[in-house]
Amino acid sequence: MSSRNAAFHDGALAGVLLSPLKLTFSLVLGLAALLLCAWILDWTFVFKVWPQGIERLRELLAHDLEQGVALAARQGAGAGAITAPANALYSIVFEATGVHDMGTQFANGAALSIPDTVIRRSYVSHRESIDAAMVGTQLLGVRAAIVARFAPLLLLLYSVGAADGFTQRAIRRACGGRESAGLYHRAKYLQVAVLGLGGVCLLLWPGPVRWELCVPLGAALLGGLASVQWAYYKKHM
Repeated sequence: MSSRNAAFHDGALAGVLLSPLKLTFSLVLGLAALLLCAWILDWTFVFKVWPQGIERLRELLAHDLEQGVALAARQGAGAGAITAPANALYSIVFEATGVHDMGTQFANGAALSIPDTVIRRSYVSHRESIDAAMVGTQLLGVRAAIVARFAPLLLLLYSVGAADGFTQRAIRRACGGRESAGLYHRAKYLQVAVLGLGGVCLLLWPGPVRWELCVPLGAALLGGLASVQWAYYKKHM
C-alpha cells in the first residue's frame, strides 16, 4: 500500500515538473504549424492567385502594420508594441537560422567558395519563395501583436458574460429551474472554436482584415457563450 502511495506522489511530482516543458513544446509546435500554414497560403496566393505577386503581400503587411500602430497609439503604446513581435518572430525564423545573413552575403556579389556557390545558386533559384516567406512571417507577427492588443476586450466581455451566467444560475437554483449539461458543454466547446478557429482565420486571412469589426463581434459572441455556459452549470456543486 505504501509503495502505491509513493508511486502516486512520484507520478504527481513528475507531472508538475514536466508540465511546463510539455506546454512549451506544445506552443512551439503550434507556432511552427501555424507558420507553415501561413507560408503555404502565401505561396499559393503569391504565385497562383494574385497578379501582383509578392507586391500584394507587401501591401497587406503595410496595411496591417499601419492599423496595428494606430491601434497601439490609441491605447497609449508605441509602434514597438506591434513591430517588436514581428521582428522577434522574423529573427527566430530567419536570422537565428542564418537565412537572412545568407541572403545578404549572396547579394554582395563577392567571391565565394565552391560550397557557398552551390548554396547561392539554390538560394537564388528559390529567392521569390524565400522573400514571400519572409514577408509572410512579418505579417503573421504583426497580426499576432494586433490580436494581443484586443485581449483586454476579450477578457472583459468574457467576464461580463460569466457574471451574467452565474446570476442566472443563482436564479435557477432558487426557483428550481432546469439545468442542461448539453447546453453547458456545447457553449464551452463553441468558445474554444471561436477563439481557436477565429484566431487562426484572422492570422491567416489572405486579405485586409477589418479588426474593428471582426474582433468585437468575436468578443461579443464569446461573452454570450460564456453566459450560456455558466448559466446552465450544474446547480449543486
